[in-house]
Amino acid sequence: MERHVLVVLPHPDDESFGAGGTIALYTKAGVPVTYACGTLGQMGRNMGKNVFANRETIPQIRKKELEDACKELGVQDLRLLGFHDKTMEFEDIDVVADAIEQVIQETNPSLIITFYPDQAVHPDHDACGRAVIHALSRMPLEQRPVVYALAITKNRVEVLGEPDVVIDINDVLDVKLAALRAHRSQTEAMLQDMQQKIDKQDETTLNWLRYEQFWIYKW
Repeated sequence: MERHVLVVLPHPDDESFGAGGTIALYTKAGVPVTYACGTLGQMGRNMGKNVFANRETIPQIRKKELEDACKELGVQDLRLLGFHDKTMEFEDIDVVADAIEQVIQETNPSLIITFYPDQAVHPDHDACGRAVIHALSRMPLEQRPVVYALAITKNRVEVLGEPDVVIDINDVLDVKLAALRAHRSQTEAMLQDMQQKIDKQDETTLNWLRYEQFWIYKW
């Protein structure tokens, strides 16, 4: 049983797509989970299936969606790190690491979930994962929590090998889908298409949703 799980990802909805089921399994088991979200996804291109947001309103909309998703997942401790969407790669890594380190010190996690540096496609994803590793590298090796890292590049298996951890989240799949639906501005159109595939028992879609994969960061 983990002592405390800390999720550090850059955007609202990253938590639901990448680790929603895993988070739900931990909270269901009574493990406290903190989500430190790097940005509010202010520069996201999606403004709703039937457009209901604009560039001025999207930050507050995505913040509310994130809060709703956290409620679905059972996350009671949401931290907003306050960086700007699509700029994390340009931030001083020490500044980002300082913000993350403060949360680490306050929560004392035994497990951290983040993106694997250079295996996450989006520059914000890579920058966030890199800052987490940078913050942890300041700690003595024996005191560092285990890092479950998400990798989404096409060549991830070639570079990193097979995933170290594969979690079957079927028991909480409904919770993961509810969290994804909470991010309505980003997911509504996609989820309608996905629901059709779920109804048809499309194996590829069901497996993508059901199994969450992580690589343990090797120091």
